[in-house]
Amino acid sequence: MKITITVNGEKREVETTPSTRLLDLLRDDLHLTGTKEGCGKGECGACTVIMNGELVASCLVLSPQADGAEITTIEGLGTEEELDPIQEAYIEAGAVQCGFCIPGMVLASKKLLEENPQPDEGEIRRGLSGNICRCTGYQKIIDAVKLAAKKLAGTGKLAGAGKSRGKGGGR
Repeated sequence: MKITITVNGEKREVETTPSTRLLDLLRDDLHLTGTKEGCGKGECGACTVIMNGELVASCLVLSPQADGAEITTIEGLGTEEELDPIQEAYIEAGAVQCGFCIPGMVLASKKLLEENPQPDEGEIRRGLSGNICRCTGYQKIIDAVKLAAKKLAGTGKLAGAGKSRGKGGGR
C-alpha cells in the first residue's frame, strides 16, 4: 500500500505494509537512522518523533496510521553546519554520552520548550519523563534544556518556530 507522509518538511509517497511500524519505515525505508529502537514497547523514548505536533513512540505507530501526517525526526532539526539551539545546548552541557537516547530527548525538549519557553526544573523533569537515559544521572540533560531555553530566548527565536507545529504532549 502507498501512504503519503511529510517528513522533516519533505512530502514523501512510500510503499509500506499494514504491519510495518513507523519506526521501521523511517529507519529502513527512508534511511533516517537517528530514530532508535530501544524497548519496542513505547516505554523508553528512544524512538520518539513528533507527529502532527505530538510526541509519539514510533515503535507503537503502524505506518498506515501516519498516512497524511507531518513528522519531525532528529534529522529535521538543524544541519551539521548549523545545529538547532537545542542540539547546541546538549553538546555544550555535556549531555550527550552514548547518543542512543539523545534524539528522543532532544525532540521531547523541543516539544517542551514550544509549550513552555521557560520551564523550571520540575517541569523539565516531567517533560522528559517518557525518555530513559542509561548513561547519565539526568542532571546534564536538565542543564542542557535550561541552556537551550536561554539560547532560544536570547536569539529571539521561538522554540516552536521549526518545521513541526501543534499543541499537546502525550506520547
